[in-house]
Amino acid sequence: MYIVTGGAGFIGSNIIQALNQRGIDNILVVDDLTDGKKCRNLSDLNIADYMDMHDFLNAIKSDSLALEVTAIFHEGACSSTTEWDGKFVMDVNYQYSKAVLHYCLSKKIPFSYASSASVYGSGPVFKEDRSQENPLNMYAFSKFQFDQYLRRLLPTIESQVCGFRYFNVYGPREQHKGSMASVAFHLRNQILAGENPKLFGEYDGYEAGGQSRDFIYVEDLVNTKLWFLDNPQHSGIFNLGTGKAEPFRTIAETVIQYYGRGEIEYIDFPEHLKGVYQSFTEADISQLRNIGYEGEFRGLAKGVTDYLTWLEQHG
Repeated sequence: MYIVTGGAGFIGSNIIQALNQRGIDNILVVDDLTDGKKCRNLSDLNIADYMDMHDFLNAIKSDSLALEVTAIFHEGACSSTTEWDGKFVMDVNYQYSKAVLHYCLSKKIPFSYASSASVYGSGPVFKEDRSQENPLNMYAFSKFQFDQYLRRLLPTIESQVCGFRYFNVYGPREQHKGSMASVAFHLRNQILAGENPKLFGEYDGYEAGGQSRDFIYVEDLVNTKLWFLDNPQHSGIFNLGTGKAEPFRTIAETVIQYYGRGEIEYIDFPEHLKGVYQSFTEADISQLRNIGYEGEFRGLAKGVTDYLTWLEQHG
């Protein structure tokens, strides 16, 4: 049995799709479906069972999960970068992750989890090294602290444990995320509503629309994670981005070109994001390449075009 926590979410459901494409459907989805809209991410996928996140936590703590587990993909988290309830964020992102980790270690189950590029703060160096890490918000701190916890254990770990610091992920099955969905998704909605696509104006030394991130297409991210599943000899904390920063302007230009209408409209940079916003990210993926991963990452214009095509086909 494969277990995907956060399996009804954006990245979790894409992992399930990739496993299905390999002919694997003995999958247990763990999630919180209070937001029932997420069920749409599972409607075209094949799974064996579903379990509420709280029931799953109780089961692994009491060692009553009567399953032979092949691997766990731990994607479940509070992913809001604007959530400042520290107790809630640490309970969900840190304490829960520790429980799943120790369950896997006790049974030598391969464990893969979602960390975040937000641990680096404002950068400018994005390399898996403590000297470069400076989380700016509660979400980032929770991910950073779990990475730190794992680092202390890595020298003694006998089974595979991989943490992936996701950079800006975009692509299919993120519609339920609301304000936390990708910029590509929001700009498309603005165009379809008859509006101009809106980007932040000049800020932090960057020209209007020039703030840049390392944007990775979700299919490319999942392919990387499955490579690790096939290569259980590799453990550690790895950046997962393309290795190339591209400006938000490229997304807007691609959406405009795809639909043949609109022009970029710049808005004032929001006050509440000042000081806690990453104006630039670019993954150093040398560690990923050094262990032998040779997979390709599509550029932003190609990825956004692929995503828009998927959205047109799936509504």
